[in-house]
Amino acid sequence: MYFPERLRKLLPKKKSPAELDKHYEEMELEKGDFLAMVIAAILTFLPVLLIAMAVIYGLLFLFLG
Repeated sequence: MYFPERLRKLLPKKKSPAELDKHYEEMELEKGDFLAMVIAAILTFLPVLLIAMAVIYGLLFLFLG
């Protein structure tokens, strides 16, 4: 995979993978970060779900309607 290798090149070389995992686990979220992540997830997944539901409904209407 090309992207993870490219990402690893950008990470600091001085820390081992275990140290990097520990560093990212210790990061704390700011006050509005969780809400921002929920809103981003909704904006990301909602259009995909609506399109999938429309396709399923269209197929049901076409074959059973």
